[in-house]
Amino acid sequence: MLGLVLPSTLLQEQSHKLSLLLDLGAMLAREVELDALLSALSSRIAEALRAERATLYLVDDTTNELVSHVTTLPVIGQIRLPAGKGIAGYVAETGEVVNLRDASTDPRFFSEVDRRTGFRSKTMLTAPIRDSRRAIRGVVQVINRADGPFSTEDEAFLLALAAQVAQALEGTTLRPATGSSRGVSLRGPFNHIVGSSEPMRAVYEQIQRAASTDATVLLRGETGVGKGLFARAIHANSKKRAARELVTVDCTTLPPTLIEAELFGHEKGAFTGADRRVIGKVERAHEGTLFLDEVGELAPAVQAKLLRLVQERAFERVGGRSAQHTDVRIVAATHRDLEAMVSRAEFRQDLFYRLRVVEITIPPLRSRGADEVLRLCEHFLAMYARRHGRGDMELTASARRTLGEHDWPGNVRELEHAIERAVVIAPAARIESAHLGLPVTRARSSSEGPALVHGVHLPMGLSLAEVERRYVAATLAHEHGNVTRTAQSLGISRNRLKRKKG
Repeated sequence: MLGLVLPSTLLQEQSHKLSLLLDLGAMLAREVELDALLSALSSRIAEALRAERATLYLVDDTTNELVSHVTTLPVIGQIRLPAGKGIAGYVAETGEVVNLRDASTDPRFFSEVDRRTGFRSKTMLTAPIRDSRRAIRGVVQVINRADGPFSTEDEAFLLALAAQVAQALEGTTLRPATGSSRGVSLRGPFNHIVGSSEPMRAVYEQIQRAASTDATVLLRGETGVGKGLFARAIHANSKKRAARELVTVDCTTLPPTLIEAELFGHEKGAFTGADRRVIGKVERAHEGTLFLDEVGELAPAVQAKLLRLVQERAFERVGGRSAQHTDVRIVAATHRDLEAMVSRAEFRQDLFYRLRVVEITIPPLRSRGADEVLRLCEHFLAMYARRHGRGDMELTASARRTLGEHDWPGNVRELEHAIERAVVIAPAARIESAHLGLPVTRARSSSEGPALVHGVHLPMGLSLAEVERRYVAATLAHEHGNVTRTAQSLGISRNRLKRKKG
């Protein structure tokens, strides 16, 4: 009989609803392209409510518009609704739940969306996305239920789901700006990656193109720019490999005697203590992605074996005699000048060319502009204030000025550490310049205390550890963020330098 929902269908619907509520946090935790994430979530909502379509609109806190796509790049299917426009706009303004049997007859209905999308809206259920403070961050809308109008039970479920969406958004880069009473800050197209400056927009476009292929990628950029984050974005947005593992090899942490076994594994009896066969990270990454972080640190002997892997997707375990084959996508990263290393015969030229099929350079923070620095500050401030249970915190004008004037030799990593330090040590909710722990880089008058000496300000009263930290930071800045040259200048190892600079 038409209109009846069979018990098995009802059970299936309840199962979809429960599964969606349980999976929501995991879905929003990934480093995926945000539009793909929200699209996947919309599809799951439509499936759970047996609707023909579902859309997640977010309120842009800078324009107050409702946005169906959050990417900073042009998107053909993007829908932007002015404040109060359409049913979704009405719900975003009033916070009411609207359940319509025939949307087209409602005076609030905005038919332009149907015209643009070629869709015909009939039954419609729309609910606000409110956070724990009752602030509206967006709207979720489902259209055309398969078996008639949406029920009061559907309304209750959608409200519960919307509340969980709001909570889950706080773990993404779609969090509201600090102190915002409405909307979210649209910081960039990838989850967990903040930035909308022109240099970053160019990188996003390259990352999106690279992710859609299986080509080997070389990520270049100074220490601390976030190369690992972009490697994860490439993996997570690959249709072929995202469901499998991303395996990372930090080429700086293992001595040459161990890196080969770490990469390729070893056979039983290959060396003293090898009492069983162990697979390496290359085999673990089969059908997934192998990320070689700081590939410029590899010894020449390992480079030769890596070349075979890159060329043929073949390798041998340490102590093995037969070739192993793997289906793996390779992403490498380095802060080193590989061209100079090739000219000095420190890095194989053939390997260099094989790694740079797609070459993407991540810009240093200082080239992204003061506005982007402050946007990142707000992002980290909200994240660490929540993590350390500090409540709402704000940057004073002096702190903002200090952050905007600093040249960030340690890039985003240095900025993140400065903000977390300030969140932890600030006695109140206001973060002052002194809480950031950044070296003073301007000359002072005689009335202000000792002047800068070769770029390092060392007033009396500093602890020896702070003096050392400032000198290391100044040396790193002098070497333009080059860790190797800085370590050589200070006469210490790279690992020791990393520990000293945090």
